[in-house]
Amino acid sequence: MRRMMATIVALALLALPAAHAVQPDEIMSDPARESRARDLSRELRCMVCQNQSIDDSDAPLARDLRLLVRERIAAGDSNSQVLDFLVARYGEFVLLKPRLERQTILLWLLAPLLLFGGGLALWLQIRRRSRSGADVPAPPLTPDEEARLAALMLEEPRSS
Repeated sequence: MRRMMATIVALALLALPAAHAVQPDEIMSDPARESRARDLSRELRCMVCQNQSIDDSDAPLARDLRLLVRERIAAGDSNSQVLDFLVARYGEFVLLKPRLERQTILLWLLAPLLLFGGGLALWLQIRRRSRSGADVPAPPLTPDEEARLAALMLEEPRSS
């Protein structure tokens, strides 16, 4: 019974969403501003973890960035102004989802181009195989192969 309860508790804990790294002392008193700060924090990359948002990261630099976001919001900046400020300071890499600009167009188009190219290569390969298989007749059997085939056809099937 205890094992079953322990298993249920462990599964329940695993099913919970990941805890956010935002500390109680970082939370803004205005719920609307705090909501904006959390939304922006989910869009920004932790420079230490690199594949995690600053909202989820426990790294000290992520905490500094969260505080900086809240500071800019408290100063009256809009969401785009906060993002522009952070991009100017840390570069485009700070954004988890890069903007569609001249410098990032290859990044945005690379996956669809690779998918299209792979589909085209697959289509051409299938087309080439179907044409070559229909046009080329099979070579005739040698007398030894014909005798072996006849012997195989006369054999009784084996039961398994």
